[in-house]
Amino acid sequence: MASGRVPPGIAAGDVLASWANPTSLVGGTLAVLVCAYLAAVFLCGDARRDGEDDLADQFRVHALVIAAVAGAVGLGGIAVLRTDAPTLFAGLTGRGLPVVVLSVIAGLAAPGLLLARHYTLARIASAVAVTAILIGWAVGQYPYVLVPSLTVEQAAMGRTTLTALLVALGAGALVLVPSRTYLYVLFQRPRASASEK
Repeated sequence: MASGRVPPGIAAGDVLASWANPTSLVGGTLAVLVCAYLAAVFLCGDARRDGEDDLADQFRVHALVIAAVAGAVGLGGIAVLRTDAPTLFAGLTGRGLPVVVLSVIAGLAAPGLLLARHYTLARIASAVAVTAILIGWAVGQYPYVLVPSLTVEQAAMGRTTLTALLVALGAGALVLVPSRTYLYVLFQRPRASASEK
């Protein structure tokens, strides 16, 4: 979508070239690395909370290695975007630059916090880094949904569809938000020791 290979319309683009291209490969690789990185960072705090300091250290090493690899892929991705997705590159280095800088700052702070074993702060910094780069992508690609032919305004046409989407999102949130909150609270509280059982 960012490189302009996916035109509007059902099955209008090339099935292979739309998805197997440099921008898609970099984006997919970064998505996998970011998920693995966030999992390792979050598991550091969970392991330490459960008294598993050796396991927390293993997750910390994994997170640091994955952060280095993701950083290298991200830097290489800049060159890919410049040649393969120039509209997105221009947006990221233009109006999206403040958000990208925030992502870089948070992304550099997180490994330092991991090294210092400040796992809660590392979670926050990691989440900010990932969220900021996703927001930066949206800001950089704006006003396009499908570069260069379909804008957000064009895609949003159809009041009936938008109303149905908002109703579905609201109904889904009524189920999802409480259940996720309960799940998070349930798994984040300290476990009872054997003597307390």
